[in-house]
Amino acid sequence: MSKLILNRRRFLHSAAATSAVLASPMYIRRASAQSSGEVNIWTYNDFVPESFQKQFEADTGIKVNIRLVDDQGKQFNLLAAEQPNPTVDIMTVAGHRFLQFIDSQLLAPLDTDRLSNWNNINPTFSESDWATINGNKWGAPILSGMEVLSYNTDFVTQEEAMTWDTLFSEDYRNQTAYIIQDMMSVVMLMMGYDGNMVEYMDDPEKAAQIVEEAKNFLIEHKPLVRKYYDSGAEFQQMMVNQDIVLGHSWNGPAAALINDGFPLGMTIPNEGSYGFVYTYNIANNAPNADNAYKFLDAILASPEIGAAMTKASGFISTYKGADQYLSELERKSTSFPEEQLANLQFFRAEANDLKYSLVDPAVEAIKAA
Repeated sequence: MSKLILNRRRFLHSAAATSAVLASPMYIRRASAQSSGEVNIWTYNDFVPESFQKQFEADTGIKVNIRLVDDQGKQFNLLAAEQPNPTVDIMTVAGHRFLQFIDSQLLAPLDTDRLSNWNNINPTFSESDWATINGNKWGAPILSGMEVLSYNTDFVTQEEAMTWDTLFSEDYRNQTAYIIQDMMSVVMLMMGYDGNMVEYMDDPEKAAQIVEEAKNFLIEHKPLVRKYYDSGAEFQQMMVNQDIVLGHSWNGPAAALINDGFPLGMTIPNEGSYGFVYTYNIANNAPNADNAYKFLDAILASPEIGAAMTKASGFISTYKGADQYLSELERKSTSFPEEQLANLQFFRAEANDLKYSLVDPAVEAIKAA
């Protein structure tokens, strides 16, 4: 019990301190004159380091308004409802969801010529195939993540955590949690199917059959799960409280717990998993587009900012040289053995219309079952 209390105190103390990353005026290229107005950002918790935000506001006179999001679908629906006059300037879209936003004319093409610090992004991310659609860039890659199996090392062994089957084992009844929509893709992969559904674009009946199988699997195993959750912070709190000892999560929230000294491990299981890249994007008809570009250029200015984002979020920075500003533990918590990385593939967007037309109703059916 004393160990849990110690870990919980350490975690809560660290969580309060993650935003207190040391800021330096060199992070932000000072404008020759103060700007004015504001920039409105929808993003995930800890994606904008608090110290950077304060420095940017002091250097530019631009007020940064942040609205936290926890789900890509909710963000899409809100933005679609606001068009053609959105309240947001910058949002955080995962690369594999680009097409949905682009096809609905919710994003503006990114003018990289207005970003003097664009080349600070590792070209593995900035110049990859998924980053260019219809000849345009649509976002600035900032952080990379993956779906992992996280476990309390005091209760679960690494060997057990090397298979997704353990998440659905009677051995851990009522001690597990996961995000249903994400687990739909993982379960399809567990079953030997393409969780991206690209293989079934010309066979919608096969796609529907596969989603039905995955849905029925999760309904069958519903009595074993303690909770379906939505946000990384919720997952962290359940782990710290020992409400759960095993769960599907994103690597970012898991890495943050590891860096806070909590006894957590994470794996990319043998059946495989999916990776993704978060990007900052400018909304179509953004009310403060000029300020949005100033913000993007500032946040891309230094690998130290990329490291600060990794320290706060636990996700892997896309900035060149960011790892030089991480501690040994932080580097360890954001890397995986080569044999596990071989199990990883990236989410793809080509079949998203088909996939989510089937998956979204399935998720609601699982919740209601």
